[in-house]
Amino acid sequence: MSVFNSSALYPCFLLTGFSGLESRYGLISLPIFLVYATSVAGNITILFIIRTEPSLHQPMYYFLSMLSLTDLGLSTTTFPTMFSVFWFHAREISFNACLIQMYFIHVFSIIESAVLLAMAFDRFVAIREPLRYAAILTNGVIIGVGLAIMVRALALVFPASFLLKRLQYHSVNVLSYPFCLHQDLIKTTVSSRRVSSIYGLMVVICSMGLDSVLLLLSYILILGTVLSIASKTERVKALNTCISHICAVLTFYTPMIGLSMIRRYGQNASPIVHVLMANVYLLVPPLMNPIVYSVKTKQIRDRILKKFKQQKV
Repeated sequence: MSVFNSSALYPCFLLTGFSGLESRYGLISLPIFLVYATSVAGNITILFIIRTEPSLHQPMYYFLSMLSLTDLGLSTTTFPTMFSVFWFHAREISFNACLIQMYFIHVFSIIESAVLLAMAFDRFVAIREPLRYAAILTNGVIIGVGLAIMVRALALVFPASFLLKRLQYHSVNVLSYPFCLHQDLIKTTVSSRRVSSIYGLMVVICSMGLDSVLLLLSYILILGTVLSIASKTERVKALNTCISHICAVLTFYTPMIGLSMIRRYGQNASPIVHVLMANVYLLVPPLMNPIVYSVKTKQIRDRILKKFKQQKV
């Protein structure tokens, strides 16, 4: 197979679905489409409820809006190539299109990690300083946090795309998933990948690695604050305000850790397992976050039920 130099032309990449199950792609695509439709509908509902209910114009719900917007972005970035593979058996994707998809998948993933950290800080302030909560987390502070989160993600991932574009590839390269990920693109290069690999690792450490440590620290501080509350009823009430966020954190980090473990230690596992774990990593958080917050957050749940009742009348 011919070797490609990125300074002349662009290589072709072939996306991969569930190998050996091509005849069943029509059936497999149905739950994927339902996940996508439910994710989009759920996150749009969360955004609509928060936008139209003045009582929800509070820091906690502003951060929840950021989470929903991030999930919409992640779904919108991921699903087009998944549908092309499973519905039309169209596996080919250009190098530039692959880079763009990879860029935004990782940008939205890093943003989601940072938003979850910001939400943990929000819960800490609400429990530790309830009387000063609104004074500490003003609209200006929230906007600043949001901008910082976005700029960090965009800045961290851009050099990774630039480094990948300078590498050499075969004229045709087979990827492992129905979407483009940095670690998957690196495997296809025929030139030295050391710099790109090291930078990719640094991005993970400086984003999700750092965020996970700070998340753990935040909950240690939250737990210490809760235990210092004299009333048992108030302690339970304070912890209940964190349940939805804890579920969102587990929904995000558990599939990510599972995918990393499979990639590192599951070389002998079926390719189907690798594709399944990658799909879970990108599909489950946008699906589960609106469900969790709609079910576990009374204010959101009550507003949604109220809207449905109004529609029936």
